[in-house]
Amino acid sequence: MSAARRDDGRGWLGVYVLAYLVFLYLPVLLIPLFSFNNSIQAAFPLQGFTLEWYATLYGNPALSGALLNSLVIGVVAAAGATLCGITVSYMDLYGRSPLAATISAISRLPILIPGVIVGISLLILVNLIGLGPSRIAIVLGHILVALPTTVVIMRSRFAAIPKTIREAALDLGASDWTTFRRVMLPLSLPAIVSAFMLAFLISFDEFIVVFFLAGTEPTLPLYIWSQLRFPRSLPTVMALGTAILAVSAEHSPSDGAHQSSLTHNKRGEPKWHSTRNQLLG
Repeated sequence: MSAARRDDGRGWLGVYVLAYLVFLYLPVLLIPLFSFNNSIQAAFPLQGFTLEWYATLYGNPALSGALLNSLVIGVVAAAGATLCGITVSYMDLYGRSPLAATISAISRLPILIPGVIVGISLLILVNLIGLGPSRIAIVLGHILVALPTTVVIMRSRFAAIPKTIREAALDLGASDWTTFRRVMLPLSLPAIVSAFMLAFLISFDEFIVVFFLAGTEPTLPLYIWSQLRFPRSLPTVMALGTAILAVSAEHSPSDGAHQSSLTHNKRGEPKWHSTRNQLLG
């Protein structure tokens, strides 16, 4: 009787998972389908196959400018957020200061604040300091939005590194800065890359903050939103979305792409000689 109940429960669980996947991915799969449809309306039945909407993506100065803005802002904001995340998380774990712990806690708060509130607050701030809506204002806003993610990732990575490694480096005569630069950073490289990539994706996709801070320099999400007001631009937007999906799928990280540089011996203990060689190198 219990076995029959378990089988019935697994069956319902499978149905739930299938329904969830269909609900989640079917709208995404419809975008490429309608991007090849020879009609400005996203509706069935399909009118025919065409590449016209993809052709309109080329030679579009507004689209090229928005894409360039998103890439430049994304790289700069991701670099700033990652650098701040490394500093804040390292000082939180090894600084042993109430101020460092307070700063770490404050840096994770923006993830709990609604984006509209963040956007309005940043708009008021940049107007008060004289920046106004501009690319610099967007970069500062994106650093603020991406900072909680980088802090969480880097703090988890630094906490996973055995403290005895840092203590051994200090015992070998390395200063705090040398230990951080030649031991902790190399061991944290996979987390640094992950934090940078996630911060870049957050910046690239961010819309609410950009809506308040863009001014005359829109990013790609803001450009797409502006085009949705025109029905004839909908197929072009779907073609652009398909191109973004293709690029995202092509550059998705594979399993095991980022391996930790920390090695262990057969008993699972850290190899101390590698740390010593890095210090004496």
